[in-house]
Amino acid sequence: MSAHDPPSPHSARSASPVSISSESEADENVVRLSSIKTLAEFYRTLVLKAATPEKVRHQPDPALLDRVSLFQGDITRLEIDAIVNAANRSLLGGGGVDGAIHASAGPENFWKSRTLNGCLTGESKITRGYNLPASHIIHTVGPIYSSRDKAEKAELLESSYRTSLELAVENGIRHIAFPSISTGVYSYPVADATRIALNTARTFLESENGNKLERVIFVVWSNKDKGVYEELIPEFFPPGEKPQPAEPISVEPDVQSPEEKDSDISPDGL
Repeated sequence: MSAHDPPSPHSARSASPVSISSESEADENVVRLSSIKTLAEFYRTLVLKAATPEKVRHQPDPALLDRVSLFQGDITRLEIDAIVNAANRSLLGGGGVDGAIHASAGPENFWKSRTLNGCLTGESKITRGYNLPASHIIHTVGPIYSSRDKAEKAELLESSYRTSLELAVENGIRHIAFPSISTGVYSYPVADATRIALNTARTFLESENGNKLERVIFVVWSNKDKGVYEELIPEFFPPGEKPQPAEPISVEPDVQSPEEKDSDISPDGL
């Protein structure tokens, strides 16, 4: 589904002094990509520390540390290509992050969302960002947690992250920011959800399509959630040099000297 809707008719109006002032105030609240720290920066400043070897789940890859970020704050302030909305199946807004994104994006987003006919759990759909600093919104529906169906819920949450990343690449998006999907009213345990988020992002970034993304940003609000990410990130994005493939061992042919060859010839062979 394309995110390129016709421009709003209101965009052609000339700006009044009041609107210019409002735009200036809005610019002060915008968070630009250049100000969002990468994992590489967090390792350099010791905000992140290497996990013990038995906890590390992926090999080090320094290049990935410059393509992943952790940001604490309001996701609706990010001036990037796309932010992800932790939506409900109606896509018409709700509480928490969902409500905040709909409120900030404005009524055009609501009317556009009505035309999308909802969204299944684990799937994603895209709209423009409208009044947001972000150019696009990727709406994804995470699962409602249940301890009785842990494996199924984990697959659905992984699908929410993966389909969001796939949709981003399909639409030429270079940077994408995720909230902590399903950990609010849907009650997914934060640590379990964070492991799924980090593993899915790591796997996707290593794929051919993943190379088209310049930045994946994980956005948290509370200090508690931030602490969970800081503890788990080193397991999935460890520091260190990327292991080099082992060089093939060359086996030298067993070359015999002329004397050795002569000694191998039996008298009967002369």
